[in-house]
Amino acid sequence: MIRIVLFLVLTATGIAAQEAETQSPINEPPMTYERLGKILFALDPEAQPHGPGFELTISEVRVFVVTDTNADRMRVMVPIRSADGLSQADMQRMMQANFDTALDARYAIANGRVWAVFLHPLLSLEKDQLISGIAQTVNIALTYGTLYSSGGAQFGGGDSGELQQELFKELLKKGEEI
Repeated sequence: MIRIVLFLVLTATGIAAQEAETQSPINEPPMTYERLGKILFALDPEAQPHGPGFELTISEVRVFVVTDTNADRMRVMVPIRSADGLSQADMQRMMQANFDTALDARYAIANGRVWAVFLHPLLSLEKDQLISGIAQTVNIALTYGTLYSSGGAQFGGGDSGELQQELFKELLKKGEEI
């Protein structure tokens, strides 16, 4: 048990240190609806504003980003499938992934659908956190039924982690000049 906890702590510490190295030492301005829109349009020039949010396409996946400035919240959402007929095994696998491989994104059920979601306070959201959250959300939607992974970290070897990291790299590159 102690080995498992130590492994989890060391893994989390390594991921946090890796993220800290990639973050800019310059303080970013607070995230606003307007700034969020500029970042999203850099990721997808065809993005469309819809009320308090946006609809865009990342890796051929439809993504919704919704803001609530009064509650200081934002949510990235990708519809995956109908929740009708969701088996106990599917539900268990999603919950396992929420614990270990989905990272900042999560599987959720709302309004009769299975969703991939990323939630964060709006004002403190940094550009790279947003981009990472979008990539993770798209990845868990794309890997539903197979790896159930955000692509941010993999436990074990194989090719999947490297392949999924390509989306992170692509989106971060698009967001560099913002």
